[in-house]
Amino acid sequence: MTRAARGASRSKRSDATSATPGLAARLGAVASVAAVLDRGRIPDAAAQAGEPKERAEARALADLTFRHLAEIDAVLADRIPRMPRPPVSHILRVMAAELIYRPGGAHAAVDLAVRQTKGAGATKLAGLVNAVGRKIATEPTPPTLAPLKRLPGWMADRLVADWGRAKAAAITEAQRPVPPTDLTLRDPSAAEEFSALLGAETLPTGGLRLAERPQISALLGFEDGAWWVQDAAASLPATLVPEPETKRVLDLCAAPGGKTLQLAAAGAFVTALDISAERMARLEENLARTRLTAQTVVSDALDWRPNAPFDAILLDAPCSATGTMRRHPDLPHRSKPAALKDLLALQRRLLERAWDWLRPGGVLVYATCSLLRAEGEDQAAAFRARSGAAPLATPTTGPFATAEGDIRTRPDMWAERGGLDGFFAARFLKPA
Repeated sequence: MTRAARGASRSKRSDATSATPGLAARLGAVASVAAVLDRGRIPDAAAQAGEPKERAEARALADLTFRHLAEIDAVLADRIPRMPRPPVSHILRVMAAELIYRPGGAHAAVDLAVRQTKGAGATKLAGLVNAVGRKIATEPTPPTLAPLKRLPGWMADRLVADWGRAKAAAITEAQRPVPPTDLTLRDPSAAEEFSALLGAETLPTGGLRLAERPQISALLGFEDGAWWVQDAAASLPATLVPEPETKRVLDLCAAPGGKTLQLAAAGAFVTALDISAERMARLEENLARTRLTAQTVVSDALDWRPNAPFDAILLDAPCSATGTMRRHPDLPHRSKPAALKDLLALQRRLLERAWDWLRPGGVLVYATCSLLRAEGEDQAAAFRARSGAAPLATPTTGPFATAEGDIRTRPDMWAERGGLDGFFAARFLKPA
């Protein structure tokens, strides 16, 4: 085939995709599932679809598939002697997710799956996809699996070891529903006003919670930078920086910037450092939108050197991110247990460097969005023991405070409110 012919063929496929309602979103969802299950990569369903509505639908379908992947695979195993190879296996998964968990559009879901199968060059399997889809549509009830059976074995084992079987099961169950949307206000005193304007719940942490997942840019206050999206648990570590007004504060591993915005809004002189230029660009966009100021630095924290010590440092360290599974349901399916050893070593190195950059009498806040005690409680205890850090309990009371004076949140907490991410935070006072 000539280059011109190949171009014409691609153009025809593109035209067909745009002319078939729903097809672009399903293609995006399937590509996202493939990225995770075949290559262990972060999904990017949005990149596979064109219009904003299609991108949102692609993301929603991919997330739906990941949230229920164990049940979906069990349903397919009952109906197929042997799972086809990708991409047909992923087409089946996305189709099954829609048929089981979004009843009402069975004909369209099956038809679009058949179209995708043919478009992928697997015309011989189109009949199988059609038959499986129609059978699921008539019997859409999935098997009931125990909560811990929905996770990869190694992750379930770690959660049980850290929290016990009952809490581990509650954590897993709490991550099933689509989470609400939390907002952090630039001016916390405006909580009552924006709660009324947005129809939001005011949280004990001072933020707001929207029951739905709306189009963020269309909400009142977005263009004015009155708030930013940030899970309630993720907003806690920045509150551990004591009296931030006029202090020099380093936000280490800062992007996408929620904590930088919090510190800047509280009056701190913030230096935000992150290794990712792309993620730092998002931080700078948020600074511009909220009309807040911070110095931004794109650099590897293991190579960078500050000009002078800081009064306080917030280290939100790279981690397994297991605490964010409720918002990133793909994460259990792309995480590898072998990566934990390297993450623990990196956290130790970053703690040591941050401690060196802190002035005597300064405070270091260490945080991870992890449910694993090795990255939270154990890492903090080991650092206290070897650094000589003076005891400094967190000011937080209630269900998040630990016996050691740290903060621990889990998805099963605030269950009546819709839960929250898993986070750990501790703070250390450097002797004067």
